[in-house]
Amino acid sequence: MPDTLFIVVVEGEPDRAATVLDALAGDSVSLRVIEPGPGLARRIAALQPDLVLIDAANPSRDELEELTLASGPLERPVAIFVDRSDSQMTRAVIEAGVAAYVVDGLTPARLRPVLDAAVARFGMLHRMRTELAQTRAALEERKLIDRAKGILMRARNLPEDEAYALMRKTAMEKNRRIAEIAQAIVTASEMLK
Repeated sequence: MPDTLFIVVVEGEPDRAATVLDALAGDSVSLRVIEPGPGLARRIAALQPDLVLIDAANPSRDELEELTLASGPLERPVAIFVDRSDSQMTRAVIEAGVAAYVVDGLTPARLRPVLDAAVARFGMLHRMRTELAQTRAALEERKLIDRAKGILMRARNLPEDEAYALMRKTAMEKNRRIAEIAQAIVTASEMLK
């Protein structure tokens, strides 16, 4: 967890918000309490917190889903504390990307460990999403390069290794990535059809 953490606490009841503030007093955190309601996503985004903590005593499934999506769980760690839950609600919140979902309310003694776990879990999931996106992009580039090789092989009657070598040589000469050269070949081929 960073040395100083900026946490936005989404809480509509002053007494419950005070519990959170008291529990984190003395830690190196900066806290801001905001109420749930219209424009929550915009308000959270404008504050750019390191973490969002939602204390929702007995939310309905719709309210919890709205709070979850508004807090931007794919952009920052989100920890939600509820007094009660059911399996469908739990599944929906976790699938939305919430880093910590704690049932049986907010207990001051376990608040900091839960927040630490939320930050760690978010970091792990963020790295996995990044790696997945990179892997998908690499696979798409590979498909594009293979398609361009096929076009060159047919158009110039080249074996596969020579078609690839020609694209690689062109990429080096033009100081461009081989995927860019492949895209140009595919685009040109589509235009000529």
